[in-house]
Amino acid sequence: QVQLVESGGGLVQPGGSLRLSCAASGNMFSIYDMAWYRQAPGKQRELVASITRGANGHSTYYVDSVRGRFTISRDNAKSTLYLQMNSLKPEDTARYYCKAEPIGLLPGSWGQGTQVTVSK
Repeated sequence: QVQLVESGGGLVQPGGSLRLSCAASGNMFSIYDMAWYRQAPGKQRELVASITRGANGHSTYYVDSVRGRFTISRDNAKSTLYLQMNSLKPEDTARYYCKAEPIGLLPGSWGQGTQVTVSK
């Protein structure tokens, strides 16, 4: 099972940018579809963005509220997932988690999360 560790969260003013990273252990990162989720206090965890596996080209998905502001990417050589977040809004405040989606008999895996706070 792949182990995931997020980093890059912090406090940023509205309109600012952050880049989240998710480092995966082992050498199986490239076989997983990956995703970023977030959970704000009192709310359910929601899918923010996802990216398919594969060595040549990836498909991406974004929830409507972040499309055009956030960009998900991956570097399979570095076993790392990224989320570039621009034009941040207070409503983006949440704990952000990366997830390796289950594939076949391999279970998925969650990271521990990184906090993003958007405030003046």
